[in-house]
Amino acid sequence: MMSVLSLGGCGAFSNLSYVGHAPPMTPITNPTQAATWRPVSMPMPPLREVPSAPDSLWRRGARAFFKDQRASRVGDIITITVNINDAATLKDQTTLGRTGSESMGVPNLFGLESLIPRVLGKSVNPSSLVSVSGAGNSTGTGQIQRNESVTLSLAGEITQVLPNGNFVVVARQEMRVNNELRVLTVSGICRPQDIASNNIVQADQLAEARISYGGRGLLSGEQSPRVGQQILDDIVPF
Repeated sequence: MMSVLSLGGCGAFSNLSYVGHAPPMTPITNPTQAATWRPVSMPMPPLREVPSAPDSLWRRGARAFFKDQRASRVGDIITITVNINDAATLKDQTTLGRTGSESMGVPNLFGLESLIPRVLGKSVNPSSLVSVSGAGNSTGTGQIQRNESVTLSLAGEITQVLPNGNFVVVARQEMRVNNELRVLTVSGICRPQDIASNNIVQADQLAEARISYGGRGLLSGEQSPRVGQQILDDIVPF
């Protein structure tokens, strides 16, 4: 509990640190130097030796006669386009009814059934010792409707080249309007052939894609529940 309160207090103090002015932007840094960064390891096909053609002017995989202008090395800049238009509707209705009845008696037990009234009392009838009945009804209705639309474009860079030639790309963008800071992060793995000639790759062509769009500031703080309310929502069972 104390650790949760301390973490919540840290978030509250960080918000208080920029009261009266806009939240600061994150400085531009090398993403591979972040404490949470880990190199990507994916299943790789066996390496094949590329046949050399020393007398040829054409390089295999190139889209230009003299030089391929597409991003291909660590640090090269690439543009990622995100276009998500997702809609889903789910409706469920359930009705459950159940009725049960159970009875148990000992009318005959090797002639010992006559001892039961002596032990339990004369009012006990051995032929109807236990009788249980029950009835239950349950009705439930649920509906979920979701509609999401995100369209944006941002520039990133290649942070890693995998052994099979695929690229690990990371793109980050921050935009501050008045006192609200919006942070967008996109990362994933793309194939070299999915990169267009203008160095653009679509987000739906990224494997292991991670897309995050959020922010911090006055509006985000007002839309978030208070720390005490979040703690109560997690620990109160009703």
